[in-house]
Amino acid sequence: MLAKAGGLHADEIVIDLEDAVAAGAKAEARELVCRVLAEGPPGPGLLAVRVNALDSPWWRDDVAELVEHAGSAVDSLVVPKVERAEDVQEVDRLLDERGAAIGIQALVETAAGLLRVGEIATASQRLDALILGYADMAASLGRSNPEEACERWLYAQEAVLVAARAAGLQAIDGPYLATADEEGLRRWAEHVRGLGYDGKWAIHPSQVPAINDAFTPSDDELERAEAVLAALAQAEAEGGRGAVELDGEMIDEASRKLAEHVVARSRAGLSAEGAAR
Repeated sequence: MLAKAGGLHADEIVIDLEDAVAAGAKAEARELVCRVLAEGPPGPGLLAVRVNALDSPWWRDDVAELVEHAGSAVDSLVVPKVERAEDVQEVDRLLDERGAAIGIQALVETAAGLLRVGEIATASQRLDALILGYADMAASLGRSNPEEACERWLYAQEAVLVAARAAGLQAIDGPYLATADEEGLRRWAEHVRGLGYDGKWAIHPSQVPAINDAFTPSDDELERAEAVLAALAQAEAEGGRGAVELDGEMIDEASRKLAEHVVARSRAGLSAEGAAR
């Protein structure tokens, strides 16, 4: 799996030492990951490792050994089941003690974490992103099915998004567990993209194309964004008006920010061959 991961058209690879590894295999998995990453990241994108939860006996060894043996390959650590700012700060201190230039991503997947998500978002300057995890969140809330209609998760989605935006972090949607339901995955990905999320985890390689399609702006969206930027640039050149009309719509500085976001997302979604990923 580690060998194949580098060939996927994903922006980030997340190696899991937590739920995907049985309790009796934790040390072996950690050693394997460190050995592979010591030779460098498996692909050109970002590389993260999900360590074990802070209430487990393994997380300190996860952090210490990753820093010692594979620190140069790891961009960030995903900390699961974060429930308070102190959880992030404890990982931060351990990284500081070892002089590691590694970021942190906080996985919000319990009711307690959701309640304190605003505090979590400002817990550390190392923090890069908040991730909403559905399976453990469903268990924490008493919901029977993580794949319930995505609108039923709107409160959690909005809470994580607002906390991330207020703190200047990325907001990442967690995985869609029904790997054979591509239609459901596309609908969910389009929903969270419409809310403003920056991306979504894939739990299986077959999900990557649908997620990339959902988060890559369409040709029409890109054309509109470029037209907005051009119209505002022309208005400034002609006298600096703050708001102008374009195709019957008033556009201004807020419109510029939205257009720049679309253009940046479009550029990020192009592969080396120039095709939308």
